Amino acid sequence: MANSPSAKKRVRQIERRTLVNTARRSRIRTFLRKVEEAIASGDQDAAKTALQNAQPEIMRGVTKGVLHKNTASRKVSRLASRVKAMA
Repeated sequence: MANSPSAKKRVRQIERRTLVNTARRSRIRTFLRKVEEAIASGDQDAAKTALQNAQPEIMRGVTKGVLHKNTASRKVSRLASRVKAMA
């Protein structure tokens, strides 16, 4: 358990940061789910639109430290190839 004042402060900061990161991660997953649903429905226009909306959100996760850069790039690349294969 944290005893020093600085350690107690770090615990408080981590709690706040965890809430923010959880919300960001959840938002990214929502955008990914929308792309997956559009792909599953077979509607290429909807899938393209969903991917265009999801891509900046995924990359924003990188700048905020929620995702690693390569992880985000891999997700976007795989989704883009799946949308392209629908044609």
